[in-house]
Amino acid sequence: MFLNEPVLTKRIPTWPWGNPADRTLVSGDQYAATGGYEALRQALTMDPADVVTAVKNSQLRGRGGAGFPCGLKWSFLPDVDGGRRYLAVNCDEAEPGTFKDRLLVDYDPHLVLEGIAICCWACQLDTAYYFIRGEYHHQAKVLDNAIAEAYAMGIFGDQGLLGGAVPFAVDCHMHRGAGAYICGEETGMLEAIEGKRGWPRIKPPFPAIKGLFGRPTIVNNVETLAAVPDIVARGSEWYTTLGCASSIGGAPSFGTKLIGASGHVNRPGVYELGLGFSLKDFIESDDYCQGIRGGAAYKAAIPGGVSMGILGTDQYDIAMDFDIGPQCDVLGLGTACPTVFDEHTDMVMVARNISRFFKNESCGQCTPCREGAQWLYKLLVKIERGQGTGKDLDLLLEIAGSMGTMPGTTICGLADGNNWAVKTIVNKFRGEFEARLQPSLVAVGG
Repeated sequence: MFLNEPVLTKRIPTWPWGNPADRTLVSGDQYAATGGYEALRQALTMDPADVVTAVKNSQLRGRGGAGFPCGLKWSFLPDVDGGRRYLAVNCDEAEPGTFKDRLLVDYDPHLVLEGIAICCWACQLDTAYYFIRGEYHHQAKVLDNAIAEAYAMGIFGDQGLLGGAVPFAVDCHMHRGAGAYICGEETGMLEAIEGKRGWPRIKPPFPAIKGLFGRPTIVNNVETLAAVPDIVARGSEWYTTLGCASSIGGAPSFGTKLIGASGHVNRPGVYELGLGFSLKDFIESDDYCQGIRGGAAYKAAIPGGVSMGILGTDQYDIAMDFDIGPQCDVLGLGTACPTVFDEHTDMVMVARNISRFFKNESCGQCTPCREGAQWLYKLLVKIERGQGTGKDLDLLLEIAGSMGTMPGTTICGLADGNNWAVKTIVNKFRGEFEARLQPSLVAVGG
């Protein structure tokens, strides 16, 4: 399923609706002149609870990777008690193969800022922290300037939202990360914003109850918040006409999604499609990726971030929606930014490279993750060099399984992502691993 027009990126040219070379930064004045902040104006005429209901009825699911229903998350907040309440905006985007949030910061930052203002009104949050990846040096400058423009326009500040349209003041601050992958995990990000080491927290309590500085906090991804203004302006029923319903009886995958395609495709880049699109059609369409590079055949793809696992050769026709996990034996859709591999790819090398990433990025707080990540990498290096045995391959899968299959094994999902990445590659391409093993030694004599 492809859309006739983009929704999120209506100001950002994206194939096939425009040439990405024509992309320019939309200033605050330009944003307002093209209908920007009108959704906020509309939201401020509504009771905050009605805005939450509208987002809940749209069935918008989180675009950061987990796919949790946004409106339901907003409804978890306790009643207002007069104390601080926070919004933490996740723009860490450190998941390998993911680069779609950067597009919103680079070219349309006010779309997200409007979503932030609407969320703060709906959930009665007085302070927002916009957490941006440490390596995004240029983007940090763009965002800092956009926030300053929003203050000058009266969107944020002591006077109240939208220049005092309601007497509810919201402050918005940018917070730069320091380059740690683990800060993409929501509680690790909260620790970092508080100025501490980015170690994930034990849950419960969950952020909605006890988040930033011990106060109620909503954590949303950049792209999730970018969808909110259109939902408020056009209605939740309109939003449910985009994307697709569940194919296996689960929650639907309504709405559009920014898709960052990379790997062995002729035209990598960021596109916008309705959820439920065919991976094969997306890759082979002349409007999008224009096929596999060099005319090679498809072999595999990571659906959206290495922690999701891998789609096998026989899963090329899969529909990219939130039901992909149980259908394809992967952890989930993730960020829906596929990394595509052609028929010439060495999957043993892919597994080793991914395991090295997780080894380096483990915060070390949990023993199964800290020690397991080291051993997975060592075993994969041994197998890749042709020095491994069948016992090494069995041990590899045993260690991976012990890291993330049992609830409560570790504090956050990094170990589970490492587990899914390694085991899905080995299970779906086992022949390549077995071909690298040493033959079993046979005892001679008696």
